[in-house]
Amino acid sequence: MSTTGATADPLAALGSLTGVAESVETVRKAVDRVYGHRVMRRRSNAITSEAALRGARGSAALSGADWALEEVRRRTDFSGDAEARVVGAALRLSAEAGQLLSIWRQSPLRVLARLHLVAAASDDDRVGRPRQPGEPVDEPLIELPLPDVAEVSGRLEGLADLIIAGTSAPALVTAAVVHGELLALRPFVSHNGLVARTAERIVLIGSGLDPKAICPAEVGYAELGRASYLAALDGYVSGTPEGMAAWIGHCGRAVELGVRESTAVCEALQRGAA
Repeated sequence: MSTTGATADPLAALGSLTGVAESVETVRKAVDRVYGHRVMRRRSNAITSEAALRGARGSAALSGADWALEEVRRRTDFSGDAEARVVGAALRLSAEAGQLLSIWRQSPLRVLARLHLVAAASDDDRVGRPRQPGEPVDEPLIELPLPDVAEVSGRLEGLADLIIAGTSAPALVTAAVVHGELLALRPFVSHNGLVARTAERIVLIGSGLDPKAICPAEVGYAELGRASYLAALDGYVSGTPEGMAAWIGHCGRAVELGVRESTAVCEALQRGAA
């Protein structure tokens, strides 16, 4: 995992990068505003459900299945073509994320394996475990060099140790690093992007920044576009302070756009109740 120096808490060190502290504060204020919306006091479950649906649609779009929201809402069978299976995987992961919060801090690698199992929905013996030497990775939208399995194992263990030990880093920083690390490593033979974005969501929820899961960053990533997403990921992989700050800033903007989406849902519900 890329860090800015050897410290006892390398994730916390990232919070001091130029621009990161500002992103963290901007995101916190945006999240606080939507949580303070009057609709949240009586319709929070409806906002959570809608955020889950919209977040799944956004994550699927980044993985090559850019469906209209109403099509995702309407469909009940996702077993058809490749795009339908991607959307189905994203929906299953969105539903699963909230069930794994208590396990994440004790066993993040177990959670990641579970997420891959849910996404793949297959009895293939490569599912639900990190890839082994010689196994290809089906992640065509990410063309970065693929780390070998020894590097994957070491970096996953390092990431898990940091999560289990805890960190004083802001939630946005931790979530961005988990997301970026999983995209860079692509530890599974498939569905790594979907798993990475779900893991980010688990961090944001479990950290207390977004406990009701109403700020779908996946919506923001889709709105910012795949090219912007991949360019920011290049910054993460570079390991430079500027690149890391750019990636964390990109993740922060995605959360802000997710907040904007849920605020619009709140406003629509408020108008409907008027």
